[in-house]
Amino acid sequence: MATKHATLSEKDLLAMPGSAYMNAQQLGFFRDLLRKQRQDLLDNANMTIDHLRDGEAEADPNDRATIEEENSIELRIRDRERKMLPRVEAALARIDSGKFGFCEETGEPIGLRRLLARPTTVYSIEAQERHESRQRIQGK
Repeated sequence: MATKHATLSEKDLLAMPGSAYMNAQQLGFFRDLLRKQRQDLLDNANMTIDHLRDGEAEADPNDRATIEEENSIELRIRDRERKMLPRVEAALARIDSGKFGFCEETGEPIGLRRLLARPTTVYSIEAQERHESRQRIQGK
């Protein structure tokens, strides 16, 4: 099913007037982007599971150590991705609720460029800086 926003490029998105912020086309663009990101995360997890399941035991201790190190790195990457999945789901829920693209702290628009860089963000740049500053002060 082809939708009008399916052909919307980043360039087209950024060329839209400010009055079009979070219109149906833009929301569709980000919904598609987030769904693809979610599918990529799930595909990567499945690929890692298959890779680890099919791994062969190496007789050579050096080869085994290299494989174990590579597996460890891959698992750390997948762990980061696993933590990203709920954020992607939350962003999709914000699209459905009409809250996507607006700062949770101020209610102001987050901005298209920031959302393109980080579609799961919930804060404007200014609010994110305040949030990070508070975290540093609290030592978290």
